[in-house]
Amino acid sequence: MAHSMKAHTILSVGIAEDDSLSLDKILLDSNWQLHGVGNCQEALAFLEHHHVTVVVSEPELPDGTWRELLRSMAKLSAPPSLIISSRLADHHLWAEVLNLGGFDVLMTPFGAEEVLRVTSGAQRDWGGRQIEGLARSATAGFSESQ
Repeated sequence: MAHSMKAHTILSVGIAEDDSLSLDKILLDSNWQLHGVGNCQEALAFLEHHHVTVVVSEPELPDGTWRELLRSMAKLSAPPSLIISSRLADHHLWAEVLNLGGFDVLMTPFGAEEVLRVTSGAQRDWGGRQIEGLARSATAGFSESQ
């Protein structure tokens, strides 16, 4: 029954098979539906045709890096929040992700509590950015009509 109630899609990009299985198991009883792709190009193609609010990506992908993925996603009308997953997550990577506009870093192997906390935070961040964008649009429209 819980499977028919999935409200949000998480797109995983380049996640190793064992980590992907772990992520899927963690999200099984949540309101998240996990979809996986292997590289930046596949991720962008998926994002053009599906409503996704959170992307979890490895730092290095077969056709680019998380930075390139983030830049490409910024061109979307409602860019998803980007979480980087890494076995080598450290302060430097975390600072770089946050400074360039990513949401957070998840260390692998994944821990259930951390995954659910970070993905929920990323979902709220995405929603907040959408509300801010609507407010700016409404304010701009009001100013132009004056």
